[in-house]
Amino acid sequence: MSRKTDFESIRKAISTSIQFSSPKAIVAEGDSLHLLSLLPDHSVSLILTDPPYHATKKKNIFGDKSFAEDSHYLAWLTQYSKEWRRVLKPNGSLFCFCASEMAARIEVAFSKDFNILSHVVWTKPNDPGFDGWKQKMKKEALRQWYAHTERIIFAEPGHEGNLHRSYFGNFLREVREQAGLTMHQLTAKIGAHGKVNHGGAVSNWEAGRNTPSPDQYKKICQAILETRKVKKMPVYEDVIRAFKVDASKEFTDVWNFPSVRPYKGKHPAEKPLAMLEHAIAATTYPGDIVLDCFAGSGGTIYAASKMGRYSIGMEIESKWVRRIAGHLKSQNNPFKECLVQLSAPLDKPKKAEPQLALFP
Repeated sequence: MSRKTDFESIRKAISTSIQFSSPKAIVAEGDSLHLLSLLPDHSVSLILTDPPYHATKKKNIFGDKSFAEDSHYLAWLTQYSKEWRRVLKPNGSLFCFCASEMAARIEVAFSKDFNILSHVVWTKPNDPGFDGWKQKMKKEALRQWYAHTERIIFAEPGHEGNLHRSYFGNFLREVREQAGLTMHQLTAKIGAHGKVNHGGAVSNWEAGRNTPSPDQYKKICQAILETRKVKKMPVYEDVIRAFKVDASKEFTDVWNFPSVRPYKGKHPAEKPLAMLEHAIAATTYPGDIVLDCFAGSGGTIYAASKMGRYSIGMEIESKWVRRIAGHLKSQNNPFKECLVQLSAPLDKPKKAEPQLALFP
Protein backbone atom coordinates (compact mmCIF):
# COMPACT_ATOMS: atom_id res chain seq x y z
CA MET A 1 0.00 0.00 0.00
CA SER A 2 1.38 3.44 -0.96
CA ARG A 3 1.98 6.26 1.52
CA LYS A 4 -0.65 8.34 -0.26
CA THR A 5 -3.22 5.55 0.14
CA ASP A 6 -2.32 5.21 3.83
CA PHE A 7 -2.68 8.97 4.29
CA GLU A 8 -6.10 9.03 2.67
CA SER A 9 -7.20 6.12 4.87
CA ILE A 10 -6.12 8.11 7.93
CA ARG A 11 -7.94 11.20 6.68
CA LYS A 12 -11.13 9.16 6.30
CA ALA A 13 -10.75 7.51 9.72
CA ILE A 14 -10.59 10.80 11.65
CA SER A 15 -12.60 12.97 9.23
CA THR A 16 -15.08 14.22 11.85
CA SER A 17 -12.26 15.69 13.95
CA ILE A 18 -10.24 17.36 11.18
CA GLN A 19 -9.98 21.14 11.43
CA PHE A 20 -7.48 21.60 8.60
CA SER A 21 -6.86 19.41 5.60
CA SER A 22 -4.59 19.72 2.59
CA PRO A 23 -3.18 17.16 0.13
CA LYS A 24 -0.29 16.36 2.50
CA ALA A 25 -1.24 17.73 5.94
CA ILE A 26 -4.00 17.11 8.48
CA VAL A 27 -4.74 18.85 11.78
CA ALA A 28 -7.28 17.09 14.00
CA GLU A 29 -8.78 18.35 17.27
CA GLY A 30 -9.49 16.03 20.18
CA ASP A 31 -8.04 13.58 22.66
CA SER A 32 -5.22 11.96 20.69
CA LEU A 33 -5.59 8.63 22.49
CA HIS A 34 -9.09 8.35 21.06
CA LEU A 35 -8.01 9.62 17.63
CA LEU A 36 -5.16 7.11 17.59
CA SER A 37 -7.60 4.27 18.16
CA LEU A 38 -9.29 5.19 14.88
CA LEU A 39 -6.14 5.03 12.76
CA PRO A 40 -5.49 1.97 10.55
CA ASP A 41 -2.82 -0.50 11.62
CA HIS A 42 0.71 0.07 10.30
CA SER A 43 -0.15 3.32 8.53
CA VAL A 44 2.46 5.73 9.96
CA SER A 45 6.21 5.84 9.29
CA LEU A 46 7.36 8.12 12.11
CA ILE A 47 5.86 9.31 15.38
CA LEU A 48 7.59 12.47 16.59
CA THR A 49 5.77 13.72 19.64
CA ASP A 50 6.09 15.70 22.85
CA PRO A 51 3.56 14.61 25.53
CA PRO A 52 3.12 16.45 28.85
CA TYR A 53 6.18 15.81 31.03
CA HIS A 54 4.25 15.41 34.32
CA ALA A 55 7.44 16.05 36.31
CA THR A 56 7.42 19.77 35.45
CA LYS A 57 3.87 20.36 36.79
CA LYS A 58 3.30 23.45 34.64
CA LYS A 59 -0.18 24.99 34.72
CA ASN A 60 0.14 26.33 31.17
CA ILE A 61 0.74 22.89 29.61
CA PHE A 62 -2.42 20.83 29.16
CA GLY A 63 -2.25 17.60 31.15
CA ASP A 64 1.00 18.41 32.93
CA LYS A 65 -0.76 18.42 36.33
CA SER A 66 -3.35 15.74 35.59
CA PHE A 67 -1.70 12.86 37.45
CA ALA A 68 -1.44 12.59 41.22
CA GLU A 69 1.09 9.74 41.07
CA ASP A 70 3.94 8.87 38.74
CA SER A 71 2.37 5.44 38.24
CA HIS A 72 -0.82 7.05 36.92
CA TYR A 73 1.18 9.02 34.36
CA LEU A 74 3.13 5.94 33.28
CA ALA A 75 -0.07 3.91 32.91
CA TRP A 76 -1.52 6.67 30.71
CA LEU A 77 1.62 6.87 28.58
CA THR A 78 1.72 3.09 28.24
CA GLN A 79 -1.68 3.26 26.56
CA TYR A 80 -0.07 5.49 23.95
CA SER A 81 2.85 3.11 23.61
CA LYS A 82 0.53 0.28 22.66
CA GLU A 83 -1.35 2.42 20.13
CA TRP A 84 1.90 3.78 18.69
CA ARG A 85 3.16 0.23 18.25
CA ARG A 86 -0.05 -0.66 16.41
CA VAL A 87 -0.20 2.31 14.01
CA LEU A 88 3.52 2.39 13.20
CA LYS A 89 4.75 0.53 10.17
CA PRO A 90 6.88 -2.49 11.16
CA ASN A 91 9.99 -0.57 10.06
CA GLY A 92 8.87 2.73 11.56
CA SER A 93 10.41 4.88 14.30
CA LEU A 94 9.36 6.75 17.44
CA PHE A 95 10.72 9.90 19.08
CA CYS A 96 9.14 10.70 22.46
CA PHE A 97 10.28 13.78 24.37
CA CYS A 98 10.26 13.47 28.15
CA ALA A 99 11.67 14.89 31.39
CA SER A 100 14.98 13.55 32.69
CA GLU A 101 13.26 12.57 35.95
CA MET A 102 10.85 10.22 34.17
CA ALA A 103 12.98 8.98 31.25
CA ALA A 104 14.25 5.74 32.81
CA ARG A 105 10.80 4.60 33.90
CA ILE A 106 9.29 5.52 30.53
CA GLU A 107 11.95 3.46 28.77
CA VAL A 108 11.07 0.43 30.90
CA ALA A 109 7.36 0.90 30.17
CA PHE A 110 7.96 1.30 26.42
CA SER A 111 10.35 -1.66 26.20
CA LYS A 112 7.45 -4.11 26.20
CA ASP A 113 6.38 -2.86 22.78
CA PHE A 114 9.54 -1.19 21.46
CA ASN A 115 13.27 -1.68 21.08
CA ILE A 116 14.83 1.34 22.78
CA LEU A 117 17.59 2.40 20.39
CA SER A 118 18.83 5.67 21.88
CA HIS A 119 18.36 7.87 24.93
CA VAL A 120 19.06 11.30 23.43
CA VAL A 121 20.10 14.15 25.73
CA TRP A 122 19.03 17.58 24.46
CA THR A 123 21.46 20.03 26.06
CA LYS A 124 19.70 23.33 25.20
CA PRO A 125 22.90 25.44 24.94
CA ASN A 126 21.21 28.81 25.31
CA ASP A 127 22.82 32.19 25.82
CA PRO A 128 22.69 33.74 29.33
CA GLY A 129 19.29 35.29 29.90
CA PHE A 130 17.59 32.75 27.66
CA ASP A 131 18.26 29.60 29.65
CA GLY A 132 15.31 29.41 32.01
CA TRP A 133 16.22 29.36 35.68
CA LYS A 134 19.79 28.22 35.16
CA GLN A 135 21.29 31.69 35.74
CA LYS A 136 18.55 33.10 37.97
CA MET A 137 18.27 30.42 40.63
CA LYS A 138 20.22 30.27 43.87
CA LYS A 139 22.71 27.48 43.31
CA GLU A 140 23.36 27.04 47.02
CA ALA A 141 19.74 25.91 47.46
CA LEU A 142 20.19 22.90 45.19
CA ARG A 143 19.96 19.42 46.70
CA GLN A 144 20.66 17.60 43.42
CA TRP A 145 22.10 18.45 40.00
CA TYR A 146 20.02 21.07 38.21
CA ALA A 147 17.87 19.44 35.49
CA HIS A 148 18.81 21.64 32.56
CA THR A 149 18.53 19.00 29.82
CA GLU A 150 15.55 17.25 28.31
CA ARG A 151 15.43 13.68 27.03
CA ILE A 152 14.24 12.11 23.80
CA ILE A 153 13.55 8.39 23.64
CA PHE A 154 14.23 6.98 20.17
CA ALA A 155 12.79 3.54 19.48
CA GLU A 156 11.52 1.08 16.89
CA PRO A 157 8.66 -1.46 17.15
CA GLY A 158 9.89 -4.67 18.76
CA HIS A 159 9.21 -7.96 16.95
CA GLU A 160 9.82 -11.19 18.82
CA GLY A 161 11.54 -13.98 16.94
CA ASN A 162 15.23 -13.10 16.90
CA LEU A 163 17.98 -11.84 19.19
CA HIS A 164 17.31 -8.13 18.69
CA ARG A 165 13.54 -8.29 18.06
CA SER A 166 14.11 -7.07 14.51
CA TYR A 167 11.29 -6.90 11.98
CA PHE A 168 13.64 -7.27 9.04
CA GLY A 169 15.38 -10.22 10.71
CA ASN A 170 12.10 -12.12 10.89
CA PHE A 171 11.12 -11.10 7.37
CA LEU A 172 14.42 -12.24 5.84
CA ARG A 173 14.33 -15.60 7.60
CA GLU A 174 10.75 -16.23 6.42
CA VAL A 175 11.40 -15.44 2.74
CA ARG A 176 14.74 -17.28 2.76
CA GLU A 177 13.12 -20.43 4.14
CA GLN A 178 10.21 -20.06 1.72
CA ALA A 179 12.77 -19.87 -1.09
CA GLY A 180 14.37 -23.06 0.21
CA LEU A 181 17.77 -21.47 0.83
CA THR A 182 20.09 -21.94 3.78
CA MET A 183 21.91 -18.95 5.27
CA HIS A 184 25.13 -20.17 3.67
CA GLN A 185 23.50 -20.53 0.24
CA LEU A 186 21.98 -17.04 0.33
CA THR A 187 25.29 -15.61 1.54
CA ALA A 188 27.10 -17.25 -1.38
CA LYS A 189 24.57 -15.89 -3.89
CA ILE A 190 24.92 -12.29 -2.72
CA GLY A 191 28.64 -12.45 -1.87
CA ALA A 192 28.25 -11.28 1.73
CA HIS A 193 30.59 -13.73 3.44
CA GLY A 194 31.58 -13.16 7.04
CA LYS A 195 35.04 -13.71 8.51
CA VAL A 196 33.77 -15.71 11.49
CA ASN A 197 30.36 -17.33 10.93
CA HIS A 198 29.38 -19.26 7.81
CA GLY A 199 26.12 -17.38 7.56
CA GLY A 200 28.04 -14.16 7.07
CA ALA A 201 25.98 -10.99 6.79
CA VAL A 202 22.76 -12.98 6.43
CA SER A 203 23.25 -14.40 9.93
CA ASN A 204 23.71 -10.89 11.33
CA TRP A 205 20.69 -9.56 9.47
CA GLU A 206 18.43 -12.34 10.67
CA ALA A 207 19.60 -11.80 14.26
CA GLY A 208 18.80 -8.10 13.92
CA ARG A 209 22.36 -6.91 14.52
CA ASN A 210 22.32 -4.70 11.43
CA THR A 211 20.58 -4.27 8.07
CA PRO A 212 21.64 -4.51 4.43
CA SER A 213 22.39 -1.53 2.22
CA PRO A 214 20.09 -0.84 -0.75
CA ASP A 215 22.56 -2.59 -3.06
CA GLN A 216 22.76 -5.62 -0.78
CA TYR A 217 18.98 -5.79 -0.52
CA LYS A 218 18.72 -5.69 -4.32
CA LYS A 219 20.97 -8.76 -4.46
CA ILE A 220 18.87 -10.47 -1.77
CA CYS A 221 15.71 -9.87 -3.82
CA GLN A 222 17.34 -11.21 -6.96
CA ALA A 223 18.55 -14.37 -5.20
CA ILE A 224 15.16 -15.01 -3.56
CA LEU A 225 13.12 -14.39 -6.71
CA GLU A 226 15.40 -16.57 -8.84
CA THR A 227 14.15 -19.60 -6.91
CA ARG A 228 10.64 -18.90 -8.24
CA LYS A 229 9.25 -19.96 -4.86
CA VAL A 230 8.67 -16.34 -3.80
CA LYS A 231 6.64 -14.27 -6.27
CA LYS A 232 7.30 -10.76 -5.01
CA MET A 233 9.63 -8.86 -2.70
CA PRO A 234 8.76 -5.50 -1.08
CA VAL A 235 10.75 -2.37 -1.84
CA TYR A 236 13.63 -1.42 0.46
CA GLU A 237 11.70 1.46 2.07
CA ASP A 238 8.97 -0.92 3.23
CA VAL A 239 11.21 -3.31 5.16
CA ILE A 240 14.30 -1.39 6.31
CA ARG A 241 14.00 1.28 9.03
CA ALA A 242 15.21 4.63 7.74
CA PHE A 243 18.29 6.03 9.44
CA LYS A 244 20.70 8.40 7.74
CA VAL A 245 23.28 10.64 9.41
CA ASP A 246 26.81 11.79 8.63
CA ALA A 247 29.62 13.74 10.26
CA SER A 248 28.12 17.12 9.26
CA LYS A 249 25.07 16.56 11.47
CA GLU A 250 24.33 15.59 15.05
CA PHE A 251 25.14 11.87 14.95
CA THR A 252 25.66 11.19 18.68
CA ASP A 253 23.01 10.87 21.39
CA VAL A 254 23.82 14.38 22.64
CA TRP A 255 21.97 17.08 20.68
CA ASN A 256 23.01 20.74 20.92
CA PHE A 257 20.06 22.66 19.53
CA PRO A 258 19.22 25.94 21.33
CA SER A 259 15.70 26.34 22.69
CA VAL A 260 13.17 28.65 21.06
CA ARG A 261 13.51 32.07 22.67
CA PRO A 262 10.47 33.56 24.40
CA TYR A 263 8.06 35.59 22.29
CA LYS A 264 4.47 36.72 22.66
CA GLY A 265 2.13 33.77 22.17
CA LYS A 266 4.86 31.11 22.31
CA HIS A 267 3.71 27.61 23.18
CA PRO A 268 5.23 26.70 26.57
CA ALA A 269 6.68 23.44 25.22
CA GLU A 270 7.67 24.59 21.73
CA LYS A 271 10.64 22.73 20.26
CA PRO A 272 13.20 24.22 17.83
CA LEU A 273 12.31 23.59 14.22
CA ALA A 274 15.92 22.71 13.33
CA MET A 275 15.83 19.82 15.81
CA LEU A 276 12.52 18.52 14.45
CA GLU A 277 13.85 18.72 10.89
CA HIS A 278 16.97 16.84 11.96
CA ALA A 279 14.91 14.02 13.50
CA ILE A 280 12.68 13.72 10.43
CA ALA A 281 15.54 13.85 7.93
CA ALA A 282 17.45 11.09 9.72
CA THR A 283 14.58 8.66 10.23
CA THR A 284 12.18 8.90 7.28
CA TYR A 285 12.17 8.41 3.54
CA PRO A 286 10.74 11.07 1.20
CA GLY A 287 6.96 10.81 1.15
CA ASP A 288 6.71 9.04 4.52
CA ILE A 289 3.91 9.84 6.99
CA VAL A 290 4.82 11.70 10.20
CA LEU A 291 2.46 11.82 13.19
CA ASP A 292 2.50 14.15 16.20
CA CYS A 293 -0.09 13.30 18.87
CA PHE A 294 0.59 16.49 20.87
CA ALA A 295 0.90 19.04 18.07
CA GLY A 296 1.11 22.16 20.27
CA SER A 297 2.64 24.94 18.19
CA GLY A 298 2.63 22.81 15.04
CA GLY A 299 6.40 22.53 14.62
CA THR A 300 6.38 18.86 13.62
CA ILE A 301 3.71 19.50 10.98
CA TYR A 302 5.65 22.40 9.48
CA ALA A 303 8.96 20.54 9.49
CA ALA A 304 7.45 17.41 7.90
CA SER A 305 5.59 19.42 5.27
CA LYS A 306 8.68 21.40 4.36
CA MET A 307 10.64 18.19 3.87
CA GLY A 308 8.09 16.59 1.55
CA ARG A 309 6.54 14.23 4.08
CA TYR A 310 2.87 13.72 4.85
CA SER A 311 2.02 15.09 8.28
CA ILE A 312 -0.74 14.53 10.84
CA GLY A 313 -1.11 16.71 13.91
CA MET A 314 -3.44 15.91 16.81
CA GLU A 315 -4.10 18.56 19.45
CA ILE A 316 -6.63 18.71 22.29
CA GLU A 317 -6.56 22.49 22.92
CA SER A 318 -8.72 24.46 20.51
CA LYS A 319 -6.61 27.62 20.63
CA TRP A 320 -3.55 25.80 19.30
CA VAL A 321 -5.59 23.93 16.68
CA ARG A 322 -7.00 27.25 15.42
CA ARG A 323 -3.56 28.78 15.36
CA ILE A 324 -1.95 25.94 13.44
CA ALA A 325 -4.86 25.74 10.99
CA GLY A 326 -4.90 29.50 10.54
CA HIS A 327 -1.26 29.68 9.58
CA LEU A 328 -1.52 26.68 7.28
CA LYS A 329 -4.55 28.18 5.55
CA SER A 330 -2.97 31.60 5.15
CA GLN A 331 -1.92 32.47 1.63
CA ASN A 332 0.79 34.64 3.17
CA ASN A 333 1.90 32.18 5.82
CA PRO A 334 4.44 34.06 7.99
CA PHE A 335 5.98 30.72 8.83
CA LYS A 336 7.31 30.26 5.31
CA GLU A 337 10.08 32.76 5.99
CA CYS A 338 11.00 30.94 9.21
CA LEU A 339 11.17 27.65 7.32
CA VAL A 340 13.76 29.08 4.96
CA GLN A 341 15.79 30.66 7.73
CA LEU A 342 15.76 27.54 9.89
CA SER A 343 16.68 25.01 7.23
CA ALA A 344 20.43 25.61 7.53
CA PRO A 345 20.93 24.39 11.14
CA LEU A 346 20.45 20.80 9.99
CA ASP A 347 24.24 20.72 9.95
CA LYS A 348 25.93 20.00 13.23
CA PRO A 349 25.67 23.21 15.30
CA LYS A 350 29.04 24.84 15.85
CA LYS A 351 27.72 27.68 17.97
CA ALA A 352 24.48 28.18 19.84
CA GLU A 353 22.28 30.31 17.59
CA PRO A 354 18.90 31.66 18.70
CA GLN A 355 15.90 29.81 17.27
CA LEU A 356 13.28 31.86 15.50
CA ALA A 357 9.72 31.82 16.76
CA LEU A 358 7.19 29.76 14.86
CA PHE A 359 4.76 32.68 14.95
CA PRO A 360 6.65 35.99 15.14
